[in-house]
Amino acid sequence: MPSIESGALSPPPSPLILTQDELKKIAAYKAVESVQSGMVLGLGTGSTAKHAVDRIAELLHQGKLKNIIGIPTSKKTHQQAVSLGIPLSDLDSYPVVDLAIDGADEVDSNLNLVKGRGGSLLREKMIESACKKFIVIVDESKLVAHVGASGAMPVEVVPFCWKFTQNRLQSLFDYAGCVAKLRSNNGTEDGEIFVTDNGNYIVDLFFKKDVGDLKTASDAILRLAGVVEHGMFLDMATTVIVAGELGITIKNK
Repeated sequence: MPSIESGALSPPPSPLILTQDELKKIAAYKAVESVQSGMVLGLGTGSTAKHAVDRIAELLHQGKLKNIIGIPTSKKTHQQAVSLGIPLSDLDSYPVVDLAIDGADEVDSNLNLVKGRGGSLLREKMIESACKKFIVIVDESKLVAHVGASGAMPVEVVPFCWKFTQNRLQSLFDYAGCVAKLRSNNGTEDGEIFVTDNGNYIVDLFFKKDVGDLKTASDAILRLAGVVEHGMFLDMATTVIVAGELGITIKNK
């Protein structure tokens, strides 16, 4: 089972309710404390990871970090890092990554994750599976009893015959009341189809019940021709930093 450490935040001078974004920033800054000069870093994608990338750039410009190489997990993060002056490379040049920092859409009690509701799951998984250490940063709203409890579990699929693949994915999880939906840019069925950085589509799986054994579910999804990757990140996170109203909780594998 994961080990848990807690640390209280400095008490505010007066009663204060922190916004969700402020909690994300607290978790991100805590994670960046693990970054050391000379590291190759996986740079995550999303509203929480953005704070971490901003902080890394700030420390670089202050001279507190040196010789950092970033490997971005999306085109959006690539653009952010370039604008901030963070030196970048890729897995071809650096196949082993020292540390990745990224957010998650869900975290269960065993530190399994759902990622990809922002659409970057394939590059995130490629980079974060090549890491010596993977720190996940979330606010407490992302903690769930089981994977899929709070919303979509994304699956990246090739555009060719995507309906065929979508139907097969839904059938796989009939027992969990699965509904599979192709993702659109505006969230409607007749909206423009969302296209990933890799030119693929995303089918979001919505479960009414717990899917059960996650490795079995993972293997079943990946065996389907037409599936590129899914958003379950199993046994990958080494540390999860959770920011809540009462402080920071650090959960280690």
